[in-house]
Amino acid sequence: MVGKSLKSILVAVFSVILLGFSAAVHAQEDHGTKHETAAEAEFDAGQAILHHIADSHEWHFFSFGKSHFTLHLPVILYSPQRGLSVFSSSRFEEGQGVYNGYKNEHEHIVAVNEAGQEDAAVKVYDLSITKNVAQMLLGGLLLIILMNAVASKYKQHGAGKAPSGLQNAIEPLITFIRDDVARPNLGYKYPKYMPYLLTIFFFILINNIIGLIPGSANVTGNIAFTALLAVISFIVILFSTNGHFWGHIFWPPGVPFLVKLILIPVELLSIFIKPAALMIRLFANMTAGHIVILSFVSLIFIFGNMSSVAGWGFSPVSMAFAVFIYVIEILVAFIQAFIFTNLTAVFIGQAFESEHAHNDAHGHTAKAH
Repeated sequence: MVGKSLKSILVAVFSVILLGFSAAVHAQEDHGTKHETAAEAEFDAGQAILHHIADSHEWHFFSFGKSHFTLHLPVILYSPQRGLSVFSSSRFEEGQGVYNGYKNEHEHIVAVNEAGQEDAAVKVYDLSITKNVAQMLLGGLLLIILMNAVASKYKQHGAGKAPSGLQNAIEPLITFIRDDVARPNLGYKYPKYMPYLLTIFFFILINNIIGLIPGSANVTGNIAFTALLAVISFIVILFSTNGHFWGHIFWPPGVPFLVKLILIPVELLSIFIKPAALMIRLFANMTAGHIVILSFVSLIFIFGNMSSVAGWGFSPVSMAFAVFIYVIEILVAFIQAFIFTNLTAVFIGQAFESEHAHNDAHGHTAKAH
């Protein structure tokens, strides 16, 4: 029963994806002219894939024929020369990409003059609620609701009663982060960092899973999102350092003087490489998965442009590979949330490694606390 239900869900999910792709192809054909050449009407897989993983000022869910189900998001612009401007992204469609002295060029908003040309003298700060921002806020809201629901269960029944329902699903993940991530890497100090580690784990996990739903945004595949998480972790790591840590950075012990001259810049550089590794790893893995899935789906339309028989014939093969990668991506969503959280704990533990070892030597182990 479970296997059949899972198959039905996956079929429905990818049917929606195919419907969205086919609608996009038909929309391109409808907006074209009668004199459009065959080369111009061909399906551009690269453009379609980049469009689906990129950020946008509107949230397009799916298309059905000529009907497009889209949520127009608020555009918030500030210019020192023109002041604050707030309007709906639908205004750009009404004005064919230009509204109130601003132009949307491939999701990059610039100021224009009366002739419709870009005005480089006008500086524009885009503070809009884009698709990625909207989904990130939704993920944060779901995280708050989820944790409050679990906390309320503990308040009502206490820790002595066996967990049930949502609490039963979340508690193993919490104990996993505590016992397999925090304690081994942070020792007796692990309770201090548990709130942060649990927050980033569940926040990344929720956004990873939502990003797998057709029509949603690929938030964790946005370099700005992963960069912000890495910067926050970087700040936590810096505030966790001690004198012994900086002593090893600026004067590595036990090595010759000439070697120290080489190690010091390397050690300084490693401080910034650690958050950069966190940023790139999450971004690259989540983006790659989406690109692979969309590439398999795009093959149907690429073969369809050659021949309708080839398109229909290759569809089962393409869908089988796409479903296989999709199932793997569900696993990757959990793995990447764990890796980001675990590496953060490792880097924090390294920041006070000597203090950790000193306290463990005196019997202050993680188990004792």
